[in-house]
Amino acid sequence: MFFLNGDSKPNSPPKRIVSLVPSQTELLYDLGLEEETVGITKFCVHPDSWFRSKTRVGGTKALHRDRIAALQPDLILANKEENVKEQVERLQDIAPVWISDIHTLDDALEMIRTVGALTDKKDKADTIAGRIAADFGGLEAFSPARSALYLIWRKPWMTVGRDTFIHDILQRAGLTNSYADGERYPTISNEDIIARNPSLVLLSSEPYPFKQQHIQELQALLPAATIQLVDGELFSWYGSRLLHTAAYLKQLQHTW
Repeated sequence: MFFLNGDSKPNSPPKRIVSLVPSQTELLYDLGLEEETVGITKFCVHPDSWFRSKTRVGGTKALHRDRIAALQPDLILANKEENVKEQVERLQDIAPVWISDIHTLDDALEMIRTVGALTDKKDKADTIAGRIAADFGGLEAFSPARSALYLIWRKPWMTVGRDTFIHDILQRAGLTNSYADGERYPTISNEDIIARNPSLVLLSSEPYPFKQQHIQELQALLPAATIQLVDGELFSWYGSRLLHTAAYLKQLQHTW
């Protein structure tokens, strides 16, 4: 995690913040930065009050530079994976751009604490990070471990590899990722799914809107597997939404 231009850090706590990352937008809200946050993306749906009232500066991968410039921010928050490098680089002459790079829960906790320090909300951020760490510390692993396939897309099927945040969350839920030997977001076939033969298949609510019909489709491939729809935000959002993730995983564990 870093500033795009290492010498461009804000000289004082920012008064006008633009967030280009939905999970980090929600963190700003939970840090109490209502007045300071002036711009968000069209995918920053939490909190709903901000989604309806804050200026939207485009999508995470389709930013409108002119709208961002018009807001006169003194800090822009971006993410290495969720935003497009070339688009973000064009923003550094507007304001300091801080970029997160999240692969694990520990990365997420570091991000939360760093954003808190940058915005003069260190105590609140430390409290949030501490609660999240404690909650995850209470999760128990399965014995023996259960293999899980986590799907994020259909036509083609797409899953998660070992270098993703979701992979780390699966591990912390006591599961073994069926595609831990893959990187990023592998594309897989029906034949691949059958060959891996996971005991559990989790269908994320985002970015693809999986429905009941997809459970039936996969059950035909894996008759013995447990297949269920899950809240994708609670597996993939790495901001303050993590306050709810461990409890959600505990509830799911009782159904596996």
